[in-house]
Amino acid sequence: RARRSVTQAVYGAGFNSSSRFYERSSETLGMTPGQYRGGGRGVAIQYAVTASPLGLVLVAGTARGICSVRFGNERSALERQLREDFPGASIEQADRAFEGWVNAIVDHLDHPAGRIELPLDIRGTAFQQRVWQALREIPAGQTASYAEVAARIGRPAAVRAVARACATNPVAVIVPCHRVVKTDGALSGYRWGVERKRRLLKLEGAPPRTETGA
Repeated sequence: RARRSVTQAVYGAGFNSSSRFYERSSETLGMTPGQYRGGGRGVAIQYAVTASPLGLVLVAGTARGICSVRFGNERSALERQLREDFPGASIEQADRAFEGWVNAIVDHLDHPAGRIELPLDIRGTAFQQRVWQALREIPAGQTASYAEVAARIGRPAAVRAVARACATNPVAVIVPCHRVVKTDGALSGYRWGVERKRRLLKLEGAPPRTETGA
């Protein structure tokens, strides 16, 4: 199943062959293609769970950078989700050297301003990476619609694909997918709950938005 999903992602990103994709893998993936297919096989991941203004937040990273930031209500559920995302990785609780990354994220939630400049080691297709980079260009306190993001990356017809890229963003807040809204300004789904999306935007000083389930 993993091999099929990678192949589909390669062609879905606009590459004519898998070889062209792997030639550029260092640009499109934080991990190598083999590690990507193997769910982080052979990669050492450290993580920490701490309290934040939005509930518990789990931050995980490799030697290269942060690979996961997610919100939740239960520590055990967050840890289980991390292991499900990286079944081939060696996952351990972080040591004190990891605290700087965690503190930077929590501090941003307490006092959001600018963007979080931390090293990343995230997996994604070329298209996803383009979307995620575009999201990082949206300033705190502002929002953009899915259609606007699609236009900014030169793919105006790919609105639904942009929404899927937002939904699969592995690093909450660092890649601020919460700043993307529907064309009419309404809040749509958020991987970690629409209520957290609303609160994040409020913390950042964005104008109030209505909520929808779509």
